[in-house]
Amino acid sequence: MSLENRPKPVIDNWNRPFFEAAKNDKLLVQKCRDTGQCFFPPAPVSPFTGRPHWDWIEASGKGELWSFVVFYQSYFEGMKDELPYPVGMVKLAEGPFMLTNLWDMSPDDAVIGMKLSVRFPGGPDGLVLPQFGPEV
Repeated sequence: MSLENRPKPVIDNWNRPFFEAAKNDKLLVQKCRDTGQCFFPPAPVSPFTGRPHWDWIEASGKGELWSFVVFYQSYFEGMKDELPYPVGMVKLAEGPFMLTNLWDMSPDDAVIGMKLSVRFPGGPDGLVLPQFGPEV
């Protein structure tokens, strides 16, 4: 599996810290200062209060497979050789959900409730795309 051919995400002011941290093998999420709850994807205001009172924190990188789908059709040219592949909704230990490819897993390996941990294997154009696989 090569991440070099993956679609490149659009980097903006809100997600740039997330992708910069991933280059250093760190998984960041935002944490609301008012409620203490973490959220993802990155946003200018807390989804819990609608206020711009939040901080970036380093997440543990641990989570649980909450749901997944299996792609049998090629939607991205750079991923057609990987078909079929699972895409998972991971519930992070800190609370928020993250949609991600499941690293080094076949569709048969994915089991709802399984413990997962983050990996930082690379990505297109020097970006690093965090991926989740079985807990190590």
